[in-house]
Amino acid sequence: MLSNTCKYAIRSVIYLAVNAGQEKKIGIKKISEDLNIPTPFLGKILQNLAKQKLLSSTKGPHGGFGMGKEAEDISLIDIVEIVDGLDMFNSCIIGINPCKLKAGAEPCPVHSQFETIRKEIFDLFSSKTISELLDSDKNIEKYEFEKIY
Repeated sequence: MLSNTCKYAIRSVIYLAVNAGQEKKIGIKKISEDLNIPTPFLGKILQNLAKQKLLSSTKGPHGGFGMGKEAEDISLIDIVEIVDGLDMFNSCIIGINPCKLKAGAEPCPVHSQFETIRKEIFDLFSSKTISELLDSDKNIEKYEFEKIY
């Protein structure tokens, strides 16, 4: 449901919330190694999040990335919207054009069932903050993240 890019973005924000905060900066190579994400790809993701002020970025030899906002002010939907957009919450799951919630359109065969699921996922992502993820699982910084291909 989420793109690999979005999964990387969420993992990166969690990592920075645990290890950096707003004052400390961590270099991209360290983040890349610890999360097992290719450095150039990660750089684009982090720059995009910094451009939207979720992260902060400092250039130079002592530069790196840190949190641009407090973890309790960043919901999962904030990250999803920046990286993947919100189309998955508004379009047909199987890609049928007439199903795109247009007035008078005949919905696809799974429209009614997925509409409920789509709302539940949107509500979950909207209500769950990075801080809540960290608070609900004290061992989150010890997790080994799987490599996403």
